[in-house]
Amino acid sequence: MNKIKVLLADDHTIVRNGIMSLLESYPEVEIVGEAENGAEALQKVKELSPDVLMIDIAMPIMNGIETAQEVSKHYKQTRSLMLSMHNNEDYILKSVEAGAYGYLLKDTTRDEMLKALQTVAKGEKYFSPSVSNIIVASYLQKVKDSEKANLKKSKLSKKEKSIVKFIIQGDSSREIAEKLDLSIRTVDNHRANMMKRLSVKNAVELVKKVLDEKLM
Repeated sequence: MNKIKVLLADDHTIVRNGIMSLLESYPEVEIVGEAENGAEALQKVKELSPDVLMIDIAMPIMNGIETAQEVSKHYKQTRSLMLSMHNNEDYILKSVEAGAYGYLLKDTTRDEMLKALQTVAKGEKYFSPSVSNIIVASYLQKVKDSEKANLKKSKLSKKEKSIVKFIIQGDSSREIAEKLDLSIRTVDNHRANMMKRLSVKNAVELVKKVLDEKLM
């Protein structure tokens, strides 16, 4: 069985030693190197080609997120696994955006650490349960915000509502123009803009969309 080659990066020697002592008892893991800052970690990734870079976030010279981003761009053979004391939404989401394959908290168990290394080494994502909850909550909030933005974007202006009211009655653009004292071209432009904004192809679909979504 091929061992998982791990490079450990943390600016605290005592933390590195502690993690190394935990992982060295697993025959499937090989610690190939260690680094005390992001720049050193990046250089050692280049030299050693580890399967997994287990890296802290708060480090001097180059922090863990910046390092993970560089690794993701230039060293595809290595996958970053963030190991942090920060259960912080901003850190977690920035790590994901930087291309990290996983995020563990430093109070994790030894067995979970091994599971995370095995998962990430295979090219799969691994996040602590509490971290996963934060990622899911953030995603759901983005979906909610997007829906609100789309709803706001879909709302009709006062003039558009007046035009749609007559479209519902079956009036032509000429008839609507006469009733609202507008040019036919202006009515047609409003009609076309509404259809484009609401992603419909004709007047029937426009009326249905307006009524179904209660945009009047």
